Amino acid sequence: MAFEGGERRQVIEGAVGGLELVATAPSEAGPLLGGSYVAVVCHPHPLHGGTMDNKVISTLVRSYRDLGVPVVRFNFRGVGGSEGVHDHAVGEVDDLLAVVEWAQEHYPAAKLLLAGFSFGSSVAAQAAHFVGRELAHLVLVAPPVERYLFDRDGKFPAPVAVIVAEQDELVDVEGLLLWAQALVGPVAVLRYGQASHFFHGSLVDMKRDLSEQLRKDLP
Repeated sequence: MAFEGGERRQVIEGAVGGLELVATAPSEAGPLLGGSYVAVVCHPHPLHGGTMDNKVISTLVRSYRDLGVPVVRFNFRGVGGSEGVHDHAVGEVDDLLAVVEWAQEHYPAAKLLLAGFSFGSSVAAQAAHFVGRELAHLVLVAPPVERYLFDRDGKFPAPVAVIVAEQDELVDVEGLLLWAQALVGPVAVLRYGQASHFFHGSLVDMKRDLSEQLRKDLP
């Protein structure tokens, strides 16, 4: 079983070749343990050093794992052991959907949880519209809404948590907050007043707050 034994690294077939991923088993003490959910997490910009081993991604993975949710992180095309070349948040959506399909093969009855950081948040957001009713929750960390596609008609098909670094040097924070406030449907905005884009010094707080929010949003 791909999710047994802590963490397991492997390569699956994607749209343009192999995709490198790590499957993380859920904590046996997690309050959401039971196979109701499976999570997939998307990393930041590949052309700026983003990989699935980024610290924010690791924090998201631990948040799901400790709640009792099996979770997958993966490298987009052209990163690490994944084949292909960077495709500007277009082909990367196909990468994510391939990983989602793989995760759902292992947990066919589970609802999907998607999360992404920065560039990866756009990929997760775009994929959310293809997944539709199978999606139970979406987490967008430092989403650069001024540069990439996100919502459709101001909404998503599931509850959303938007995580904002108020000192973000790479994202239009004011524009992001206005965008989040205008979204239709269940939206939680988690704000970190002293955090910059990579949330240095705020990751412990983020994990705590996100875990609390997920427990509120997921039945």
